[in-house]
Amino acid sequence: MKAFSYLYFVNNRIIIAHRGESFDAPENTLAAINLAYEKGADAVEIDIRLTKDNQIVVIHDANTRRVSRKVKWISKTNLVDLKKLDVGKFKDSEFVGERIPTLQEILYTVPNGKKILIEIKSDSKIIPYLKNAIDESNLQRDQIVIISFKLDTLISVKKQLTQYSVFWVCELDYYWIRNVFRPSINRIIAKACKYKIDGLDLWAGAMLDSHTVKKIKLRNLKLYVWTVNRPEQAKLLFNWGVDGITTDRTEWIKKQLESK
Repeated sequence: MKAFSYLYFVNNRIIIAHRGESFDAPENTLAAINLAYEKGADAVEIDIRLTKDNQIVVIHDANTRRVSRKVKWISKTNLVDLKKLDVGKFKDSEFVGERIPTLQEILYTVPNGKKILIEIKSDSKIIPYLKNAIDESNLQRDQIVIISFKLDTLISVKKQLTQYSVFWVCELDYYWIRNVFRPSINRIIAKACKYKIDGLDLWAGAMLDSHTVKKIKLRNLKLYVWTVNRPEQAKLLFNWGVDGITTDRTEWIKKQLESK
């Protein structure tokens, strides 16, 4: 496949590949990450967890059942055993032989001028190992954004990796129960500012509207949203002032936006 790249910026706003180009390739694998950059992603979002032997691997779930059809818990398994699993064939026979990558393997793939969003799924124990992996890479400070649903983890990241931007991931109304017990966006913004979080990464659901985006931006917080797979929604979000959208279909959504 011939590699190509192009950038789609709307006032410096970016398109982020969700776990790589995960519509076409197995999520969080080298195949998906490389394909995303080839197809023009401005950034790639990945998930990281700590193994039993304190190695950082790139995988979303706490165990391997969904992506390998075999159950191994990441925190209770050594890297060498996780590397034996095939995490590509569940997607397509084209990807047979794909393995769970380490964070170091992913960081080496990030091209100049592109970004990587690293979502911490483990607890704060992972942070020193994350620091070592980043230090060993040749990436620039502005190429790395660290994100997490866990505010306490992000507070620790801010103390230990002071030079990197951190974004707080919030689900808002992602789960139906939130339609009954709705989280307070004002409280989320206040906490982010209190702990000097650099930005928010929010579910692009019904709670996210132009008024909410304006409130966030007025507090000088950056704003990314997930997961946006419809061009008309992406265009609307950019018009509201969102800084970046996360999508499963980088190439397709960029072409759709450019055609409009």
